[in-house]
Amino acid sequence: MSAGALAGIGAGAGAGAAAVLFVVGLVSGTLNVVAGGGSFLTLPTLIFLGLPPTMANGTNRVGILLQNATSVAAFHHHRVLDWRWALAAAVPAVAGAGLGTWGALAIGDEAFKRALALLMVAITLLTLLDPSARRRRQLEQGERPAISWRQASAARRWATAGGFLVVGVYGGFVQAGVGFLILAATTLAGFDLVRGNAVKVLAILCFTVLSLALFAWQGQVDWRLGLYLGAGNVVGGWLGVHLTVLKGHRWVRGVVTSAVVVFAVLLWFD
Repeated sequence: MSAGALAGIGAGAGAGAAAVLFVVGLVSGTLNVVAGGGSFLTLPTLIFLGLPPTMANGTNRVGILLQNATSVAAFHHHRVLDWRWALAAAVPAVAGAGLGTWGALAIGDEAFKRALALLMVAITLLTLLDPSARRRRQLEQGERPAISWRQASAARRWATAGGFLVVGVYGGFVQAGVGFLILAATTLAGFDLVRGNAVKVLAILCFTVLSLALFAWQGQVDWRLGLYLGAGNVVGGWLGVHLTVLKGHRWVRGVVTSAVVVFAVLLWFD
């Protein structure tokens, strides 16, 4: 569907916009849980539907919040969520998100659009280079380092905190592609992709609460469009968790790789 067609649907802001956002939310919610990058779809869609870029950035957080709340509950149900590690990652991520969200609100619409384009290319290139590939191969070959928070060294705890502070700044600013960064961080910390995804969704849930509150405070959230999107995100988040847990590490790795390639191609020809 073209940007012009989406803009026409958005102008009506009726059933057409609801249907488009539900479908986009379902696809992006599934991608966000299994790999990441779903906001590469939702942010442009919201902009094409007529929202200013900064308001699209804020409105996108409604769906992200609902999606990750659903996903956290589902991962907990499947008993693959390490709460100690996840909460330890969430605290610095929330602090970073406050800074990132302030930056997104301060720079204005045109500057944000330029920053979004550059960051999408940069994140795609980073994921293609895959700095955590060696660590992931070690995990696949059977290495299972102790991942208990109590057993972890002080250096490892501080490294995790620093990494998630940076992740929070990025996620607070733009959200798009933050899942790829978190999966790289959790893989380097010793998690397989299933448990890494569980840590990821809790960290994102926590910092999205703050980001959404700040965007709403500044009047940069369209709640109606956000709830249309969020309905699809909830279904997609539930589906993504079940695919991740049932299919396992190797399947998730294939989806992550495929998603990165698709996003790179789309960006190249955009």
